[in-house]
Amino acid sequence: MDRIRIVGGRPLVVTIAVSGAKNATLPLMIASLLTEQTLVLDNVPRLADVALLQRILGNHGVDVMVGGKRPGDSLDAGQTLHVSAARIVDTTAPYELVSKMRASFWVIAPLVARMGEAKVSLPGGCAIGTRPVDLLIMALERLGATIDIDGGYVIARAPNGLRGGEIVFPRVTVGGTHTALMAATLARGTTVIDNAACEPEIVDVANCLNRMGARISGAGGARVVVEGVAKLSGARHAVLPDRIETGTYAMAAAMTGGDLLLAGARPEHLQAALDVLTHAGARIDVSDAGVRITRNGAGLSPVDISTAPFPGFPTDLQAQLMALMTRARGTSRIRETIFENRFMHVQELARLGARIQLDGETAIIEGVERLKGAPVMATDLRASVSLVIAALAAEGETIVNRVYHLDRGFERLEDKLRRCGATIARISA
Repeated sequence: MDRIRIVGGRPLVVTIAVSGAKNATLPLMIASLLTEQTLVLDNVPRLADVALLQRILGNHGVDVMVGGKRPGDSLDAGQTLHVSAARIVDTTAPYELVSKMRASFWVIAPLVARMGEAKVSLPGGCAIGTRPVDLLIMALERLGATIDIDGGYVIARAPNGLRGGEIVFPRVTVGGTHTALMAATLARGTTVIDNAACEPEIVDVANCLNRMGARISGAGGARVVVEGVAKLSGARHAVLPDRIETGTYAMAAAMTGGDLLLAGARPEHLQAALDVLTHAGARIDVSDAGVRITRNGAGLSPVDISTAPFPGFPTDLQAQLMALMTRARGTSRIRETIFENRFMHVQELARLGARIQLDGETAIIEGVERLKGAPVMATDLRASVSLVIAALAAEGETIVNRVYHLDRGFERLEDKLRRCGATIARISA
């Protein structure tokens, strides 16, 4: 099993090109099931989860072709996928595939919308919380699907097609909103989605669906209206830049006292996180080139935040901010309101010398003067990169184990950091 070795103490400088967003790429790939024609996706990140979803879609008969390299192309440009679901050969998504990635459960929506039936395994537990699929099932029922659960599988049927309806989510759900959007595009009549998730990735998927012939209005707001159409066509769409990767490298720059340009970043997609970084003592400059983060020799100031759905502070940056606050001059408080088990990185940060106490859903971080390198173990995707951020500022050597978590969501992380001055290397087993 691969590990990553980091020797801390060097500031990050120069430029990192922001990759395409994983959280948009996965639903966009799944949306290909809605049409017989080819969906072309540009700026797709090279991630383990993308490769796994290709296998999952292949089980349904989807052909995925990766575009070849062109003159002048670089790894920073992302890859191009040609995704074709001309003929769906299987409407069952088996446990052995769905259990490896929760987002793959979302195939239930386009399958039942286009084929009238779907049998998809329940995804099971999750390291950072239960993340139930009850709201996704509710959305399909509101559109006329009959749902049965048998032997660990959700069986959805709509032999005469889905029909428009009103979906009111009792709480904001990104997965539920993606599911409702995809299902409603082919439903007869009008669908209204209330309390919809407002994340930029939702908007990106809606924009792509509209290019395919869908009629979606209001995406990015709490009320979305979908006028169903008989069929969708192919389209070409570029995945938006990853705001979580942007925020992660911004915090790494602030942690090391660096001067880093995040090329292609869209500041409007993570303004809450940038505001927190400014309060902590970093300088943020926005230009057409992207977002530049600098911090001089001054210390970091503590912050108090609560995670919240967009446009609030994202839960996917909570662990990274906690790593940053371990070096703040004072006491910080971070309240996690989205996932109930998302503090598992606390004990690993403590191995580096962090002082963190947990009080229910709140982490209380007492800043320390220095961190010291040690062996640590990644527990999930965001927790693993928080350990990298801490290690970049720690004295001596840190070994991060179980880095397959990083490969799921961060494209060529060690290569990008090394090019900016970090002493970091992958150690193959």
